[in-house]
Amino acid sequence: MENVLGPCRLPYEFISKQINSDNSNSSTPDTQILSKGYCLSTKDLCSLSFLPELINAGVVCFKIEGRLKNPEYVATVTRIYRKYIDLALSNNPYIIDDKDIEELAQVFNRGNFSSGHLNNDANKELVYSKTPSHIGIYVGNISNLKPNKGHVFFNLTNCISLGDTVQFEKESTKYTISELMVKEKNIPTANKGQLVEIGRMKGNLHIGDKIYKISSKELSNIALSSFQEEHKKIKLDATVTIKKNSPVSIEVNTINSDNYIFNDIKVRFTSEDIPVDAKSKPLDKERILSQINKTKDTIFEFKNINVVLDDNLFLPSIKCLNELRRTALEEILTTAKTRILRRTPSLSDLQDFSKSPTKNKKTNNKKISILLNILNENIDYTNLKNVDNAYIPLKYFSNKIFENTIKDICANFNTYIYLPTIIKSNYKNLLGNVIDNSINKFNIKGFVISNLSNATFISDMKEKYLDRYEFIGNYTLNIYNNYSESEWQKLGVKKLTISPELDKITIEDILKFSNLEQELIVYGNTPLMSINYCLLGKTNKCYPTCGVHCKDNKKYYLKDRLGLLFRVIPDSIQTVTTIYNSKITSILPSSFTSSSYRIDLLDESIDDINTIVTNILADKRLEGKDFTNGNLNREV
Repeated sequence: MENVLGPCRLPYEFISKQINSDNSNSSTPDTQILSKGYCLSTKDLCSLSFLPELINAGVVCFKIEGRLKNPEYVATVTRIYRKYIDLALSNNPYIIDDKDIEELAQVFNRGNFSSGHLNNDANKELVYSKTPSHIGIYVGNISNLKPNKGHVFFNLTNCISLGDTVQFEKESTKYTISELMVKEKNIPTANKGQLVEIGRMKGNLHIGDKIYKISSKELSNIALSSFQEEHKKIKLDATVTIKKNSPVSIEVNTINSDNYIFNDIKVRFTSEDIPVDAKSKPLDKERILSQINKTKDTIFEFKNINVVLDDNLFLPSIKCLNELRRTALEEILTTAKTRILRRTPSLSDLQDFSKSPTKNKKTNNKKISILLNILNENIDYTNLKNVDNAYIPLKYFSNKIFENTIKDICANFNTYIYLPTIIKSNYKNLLGNVIDNSINKFNIKGFVISNLSNATFISDMKEKYLDRYEFIGNYTLNIYNNYSESEWQKLGVKKLTISPELDKITIEDILKFSNLEQELIVYGNTPLMSINYCLLGKTNKCYPTCGVHCKDNKKYYLKDRLGLLFRVIPDSIQTVTTIYNSKITSILPSSFTSSSYRIDLLDESIDDINTIVTNILADKRLEGKDFTNGNLNREV
C-alpha cells in the first residue's frame, strides 16, 4: 500500500466540534483535535490462535491477503498457515511457536498483529496510527554514532545478519547491512544481547532512535527456495501405441487426488503419422519416453507410461509424439476448467436495462422523500413543506426521547423505517422487537431495506402482515440489471433507489427501461465508508468505561491533508461508524426522468430543507465549492 494508498492508509486529524458552533476553524475553543495520524489504518490480522475454532465451525478454506506483497511474503505466510492448519486437523497439542509469529511479523506487519474481529472482547489494538507501512521487527536503539564513517552502534534485541535491511525511526530510507562488526571484528551474524556496529549508514540519525529490521535475508532465502524448488504436478498415466501399418495413438488418464477437478479424466488421440520399417536404427522405448515426458513447463507429470511398440519400426517425424502429448494435456486442462466454470443466466434471462424497454414514462408529479440520518427531537418537522415520504433510521425507534417526534412525522408524512446496511448478530434480536413495537405504536407506511439479508425479512413480514407494508430497495442493493430487479420485485419491492455510484448513462437506462418505480438521490452527503470501529473509543466494540462520547453534544470529523472535513457519525448500538463525503452531492432533477427524488440529510435546519425542496421542484441544483455532481460523468 506504499505507492497506491487507499483512504484507510492516509493521515487524518480526528476532530470534534460543539453542536451549536458553525465555525470549523480548528484553532477556536469549540473545536478540539482528538487524535492525529493514520486513524483508519488497521493492523494486519493474525488468526493462528483461532484456526482450531474456525475449522471446528466449518471453515474449509482460508484466504491469505497478498495484494501488493512480494513472493517471499506469500511463501512465508502460506508455509506457516499450512503448518498450523495441519496441526489443528491432527490429534497433536495445538501450540504456536513464537518463532513462527516472529517470521510472520518479519515479512510484513503494521505495528504488530491484531485478532481483528474474531475475538468476542473489545479489540483496542485494531488500529496502528503511527504508520500505514511495514515496520519490521524492533532490534534496538542507537547508542552511539560515528557520522563520518556512517557507523551506528546499538545493543541487539533480536538477531541481524549481513544482507538484512534496516530502517531508522526518523529516516524513510531502508539500508542493507553490508558491514556488521562486534568489537571492530567483521562477523556474518550477530545475536540478541550483543553490542554491534553496522556501517555505511547515513541520514537523519540520532542517539536513542529506534532501529527496525525490515527484511531478513535468511528468511527470504528460505521463502525463495520453497517456491523455486516446489513442483506440485497433476499425476498422469499414459499408454502410447505404435504398431505396424497403424496410426500412432496416445491414451492419457488422470490419477485421482484431492484436486477433484482433475479426477476421472481420460482422453485419447490418434496421429495421422504411420510408422514405417526401420532401415538402420529402429525406434526404441527410451526415445518414446523421452518425448512424452517433456512436461517441465506444464502442471502435469507422467507417473506411468506404457509403451506398446512393434519391432523394427521408425517414425519419419518424431514430432508427432510431441503433438500428441500437447493435444492430450490441453484437452485434460480444458475438461478440468469446465468443472469450475461459473455459469451465468443466458442473455435472454439476464439483460442490461438498455435491452429491455418498458412503458416507464416521464411524469410531472414529482414526489419528495427525505432521509433523516440524524433525527433531532428539538426540531418541529411538521413545518416541512412539499415532502411526501420520510425515512427514519431504525435506531431512533428504540429511543423513547424521539417518540413524540416520530409520531409527529408519521402524522404528516408517509413514514418508513430505514433499516441499517449492516446488521450484526447482537442487533438481530433487538431488531425484531423494535420493529414489532414500532409498527404497533406508530403509523408506519413501510420499510427501506438495505442489504441482501433483508430478503428474508420481507418474506417474514409478508407472511405476518400480508401486504400491509411497502418495501423500498435502498441504493446499497446496487441493482442495475433487470434480472436482479425482477428477483426483488417478486419478493414485493415496489421502488428502488438508484446507486450514487452509477454514471449518467447507466442511470438514464435504468430510468427508461426499469419495470419498477425508481427513486433518485439528488441531494446529500454520500456515505463513503462504514467501519466496525469507533474512533472515539478506539475499539471495535463498546465497553463499559468508554465514556460514551458518541452521545456528547458534538459533531465529529476526519480532516484530511487537503483540509477537507469528512463527517463521522458513531453508533453506540452496533459500533458501526459511518464516514460521509466532505462534499454534498447535488444533481439537476431535469437531467433524469425519475418521478421520485430523495434528499439525504445530516444537520440541515427546517429552513435549509425547505429551500432544498423548493430548488428541486424548481429544477435547480446547488452549486459551489461544497457541492459535487457525484459520479455522473464517471464510468462504473
